[in-house]
Order: sequence, then structure tokens, then C-alpha cells
Amino acid sequence: MRIVIAEDNVLLREGLILLLEDVGHEIVAVVGSGPEIVPALLEHRPDVAVLDVRLPPGFRDEGLRAAIEARKLIPGQPLLVLSQYVEESYAAELLGQGASGIGYLLKDRVGHIEEFQDALERVAAGGTALDPEVVSQLMSRRDPLDALSPREREVLGLMAQGLDNPTIATTLFITERSVSKHIGSILAKLNLPPSDSGNRRVLAVLTYLNA
Repeated sequence: MRIVIAEDNVLLREGLILLLEDVGHEIVAVVGSGPEIVPALLEHRPDVAVLDVRLPPGFRDEGLRAAIEARKLIPGQPLLVLSQYVEESYAAELLGQGASGIGYLLKDRVGHIEEFQDALERVAAGGTALDPEVVSQLMSRRDPLDALSPREREVLGLMAQGLDNPTIATTLFITERSVSKHIGSILAKLNLPPSDSGNRRVLAVLTYLNA
């Protein structure tokens, strides 16, 4: 894959470069500040970009704001955002543009190499990869939807992390058939508009996070 990296921490940046190149990916651009991100993405159109949230000049939310802008200028551009903490409001705004091709991981996850690589590949393929802590904090900001059962909320939370039905079944120690039934119930209870199953799945996650 062709990858753009936006990270100002030298050690983490060089570690990411070594890790990604070691498994055969091509780093097409490396930037260290928020204002450099969108021009780099427009120039290189990478398969995926790995962005830190807090970058110069302000070290606040430059990376996340650039991610939001990039998705407006390059619809569907896969982005994997890394953060030391969960930036709840901007994370919700980024996901609100459409969860396809979006990842949001805490930096601790980079140390779990297989998990990080899996998340990166999933996002590049148009999937979703959300850190469980991100999902937990976004959900905790809002009252759970009364229409959903505790098990349905569990299933929806795992859907929000980008897991597929077989993985959800394994995680919850239930059958894939049960997972399918729970998802069908979730979609029905949320009264989502008619669409294909993939889009309704994404809409279910976004509806729950924004309810």
C-alpha cells in the first residue's frame, strides 16, 4: 500500500516507517504539522494515511481537523487517526461524515503490531477500525437507546469497532446466526431508511453514537 504519515514525534514516526516498510508498504510522504496534511494527500492520493491528532503549530487537534477537511475534499480517502487520548467531539464529527475507510486508535495500540496492521488494512479496504476505548467513551456521552437490549448494545459496540459477524460471534461466544438475528433486530429498532445492508450497518453505528 502507498501510505502518507503525519506525525511530529520522531521516535514514533521512524518506528512507523520501519514497521510499515518492513511488511512491504511504500511511504510516499511524511509530514510533521497539521497544515501539511491536506496538500500531501491531494498530491499523493495514498491508499491510506496515518495521522496523529495533535500536531504543530498548536498541538491541539490539527491532525483531526485536517482529517475532517481531507474527507470533504477527497471523499472516501481512507484515514487511520492515532491519538494519545480520545478527542470525543472531533471523533464524532469525523465519524459523522461516514465511517467507511475510517480508523481511530489510541497510540498504545501501535505497540500491538498485528492489531495495528489489521486495522490499517481494514481501513485501506474501506472498513472501520475503532479502538474499544473510543467506542466506550463516545457511547458514554449519550444515554443508551432504550429500544436496544443489553446484548444488542454489545453487538452494536463490536460493529462500531469494525468487526465482522464471525469475529463478533467468537467474541461474544454465540453463533453467527445469533449475531445476524441481533443485527436484524438492531436495524429494525433503529428505523433506518431502506438501503443496502452495508450502508445500513454503518448507519446503525452512527445512529447509536449520535443518538
